[in-house]
Amino acid sequence: MHHDVVVLGGGLAGLTLALQLKRRMPDLDVLVLERRSHPVPEAAHKVGESSVEIQAHYLSQVLGLKDYLERRQLRKFGFRFFWNDGAPDLTEVTELGASTFLPTQSYQLDRGMLENDLAQMVRAAGVQHRDGALVRHFTLGRKGERHQVRYEHGGSAHAATADWLVDASGRAGLVKRRLDLAQANDHTAHAVWFRIDRRIDVAEWTQDAEWLGRCNPPNRWLSTNHLVGAGYWVWLIPLASGSHSVGIVADPALHPPETLDSFDKAMDWLRVHQPQLHADLDTKRDGLQDFAFFKRFSYGCKKVWSGSDRWALTGEAGLFLDPFYSPGGDFIAISNSFVTELVERDRAQAPVGMLAPLYERIYFSLYEAMLPIYVGQYPLFHSAAVMPLKVLWDYTFYWGVMCQLFFQNRLVDVQAMARLQDDLAWSHRLNVAVQDFLRAWGAVDDGARPRRMLDQAGLDWFAELNRGLADRLDPAAFDARLQANLRLLHQLAEQLVDRALRRHPGLPAEAVRDVMAQRPAAPAARNLLFPNLSPA
Repeated sequence: MHHDVVVLGGGLAGLTLALQLKRRMPDLDVLVLERRSHPVPEAAHKVGESSVEIQAHYLSQVLGLKDYLERRQLRKFGFRFFWNDGAPDLTEVTELGASTFLPTQSYQLDRGMLENDLAQMVRAAGVQHRDGALVRHFTLGRKGERHQVRYEHGGSAHAATADWLVDASGRAGLVKRRLDLAQANDHTAHAVWFRIDRRIDVAEWTQDAEWLGRCNPPNRWLSTNHLVGAGYWVWLIPLASGSHSVGIVADPALHPPETLDSFDKAMDWLRVHQPQLHADLDTKRDGLQDFAFFKRFSYGCKKVWSGSDRWALTGEAGLFLDPFYSPGGDFIAISNSFVTELVERDRAQAPVGMLAPLYERIYFSLYEAMLPIYVGQYPLFHSAAVMPLKVLWDYTFYWGVMCQLFFQNRLVDVQAMARLQDDLAWSHRLNVAVQDFLRAWGAVDDGARPRRMLDQAGLDWFAELNRGLADRLDPAAFDARLQANLRLLHQLAEQLVDRALRRHPGLPAEAVRDVMAQRPAAPAARNLLFPNLSPA
């Protein structure tokens, strides 16, 4: 059997790619080979439940699944942070989050439910979806030769050929291993996670009426709740199936993986670092659904696709950054969009052998722009004064630059990206300098965490930056928007440095100021930082 595209792996990356290909090219012949049998289990299926704005836009708008997401998944109440390491009462510490929903929606995703539903959708779209299919061998064609795949399905052997072969096999990395494309990076964090079959609602941990009334609606349980301390963060993510996901992500220098690599060890660790969560989970031990862990989960890749040889990697078969800020789904959306563009142009007999390296350069530049957000930054989690400003900065960089490129469909426009190269390179340099400065600032912070709410929704400019993601911009309006956001980053960096130096005049600010001097901007007419956040 010959196919236009064979996708190795029918998880989130492979299924969404198949759906995107069929939406763009309804007559395309697509075969998806998935090792697991369907339906996959709800709740306890894979990790990666929280979406952020790029993935949410991809699912809702690019794939047309908005009604589905509203009906079958949970609307997310943003990110929320509590600096409560070892604290007996999280209402007495600093909280960071929005007091109400911000305009642009994102979702909490039950991966099992989503992948089961996506499998039905791709079948309905005409994709040949083979679950319970075990790939035994594949041969990569070169320079226009067909790829060959042998697999077992339904108790018998099958063979297929394809013009395009896409590896969406996740960390199995079938093509990556064959071509020796694995590449390490400098981020050494590890993670453990498990699912409990009942809700975990931080509002049930207190009767404090003032604290409960800070949010409208009062549904903190719908947030991705982060319980943080030096070198680690704990996630609490609700799932539409009624379960709750719990994860611990940590720097091994401060929290060695061997202290966390079983449920009992994780509970002992939580008893020390997160006593309220431990007490809640201790009553729900009988509801444990799974437990898993990854050591050194972050990695890069030497190459992710070849236009001349017509193969591609997508999702975790290529690279992975960190679960913090949930970029995994974003990079699925971005890589799938590049692959779809390559396949479509190849069918139109465009020279994709020349185009693929340009797309790959853009894709790697996004990875490289995001990596400094994570490398060496986990010790900073202890600071309830500096970390909220890092989160503010990271969101502004993400919404102001990365989201603009994806939402306005500029990433696949090579001419537009070439024109923006200098602007984006400057934003990358500024981000690196600011991340280094924040790390130095956090190292001298005293760790105070006073009772207060740092309300992101109360920052008008921040809420507007989020709302503006939904705007449809013509080329001139896009250019104006991006330039305004670059000025905003400049002004935010200036205020971050000024605030830090008022308390710690010896901090090394030269690198940030040198990058700022490359694109002078007028000072902001207003304070961009939280008004109730005193200098660290």
